[in-house]
Amino acid sequence: MGLKPTLIGLISDTHGLLREEAIDALRGSKLILHAGDVGKQGILEELQRLAPVVAVRGNVDTEEWARALPATAVVEAGPATIFMLHNLQELNVNPGAVGFHVVVSGHSHQHSQSEKDGVLYVNPGSAGPRRFRLPVTVARLDLAHTPWEVHFFELERRGSRGFDKRVRRGVG
Repeated sequence: MGLKPTLIGLISDTHGLLREEAIDALRGSKLILHAGDVGKQGILEELQRLAPVVAVRGNVDTEEWARALPATAVVEAGPATIFMLHNLQELNVNPGAVGFHVVVSGHSHQHSQSEKDGVLYVNPGSAGPRRFRLPVTVARLDLAHTPWEVHFFELERRGSRGFDKRVRRGVG
């Protein structure tokens, strides 16, 4: 990939629906991470028109095409090593102990950002069909600034309003 990208688009739980608002919110990303439950192969192809894509398999990704997706992935981006998986409850490693700076997951359909033991945990939320009255969201992770910044974008609203959360720690 050459230089390590620092502006990372985060998306999860599309469940076969890639909204135009999601594409707009991720535009400008230098890398896109899809944290599973893609739903249709065409979604990854559409995202690849914006930037290189790394995707992991979610629990609904059971069709033949999805078997090629790994259950987990490790990505080098900017100053960070990112560990990806679909369901955070299935994390069976201590991310900080093995050198991961960021963990990206999906599954819960709830966007979130937290830090534990120096590791940033980000769930971009669900970008697919609305479920459980939860907001429909994607996120961007900006590793070019210290502290790192997570920007969440709520879709299904006029203007796709974004809201930012600063990460307390910077480089690993």
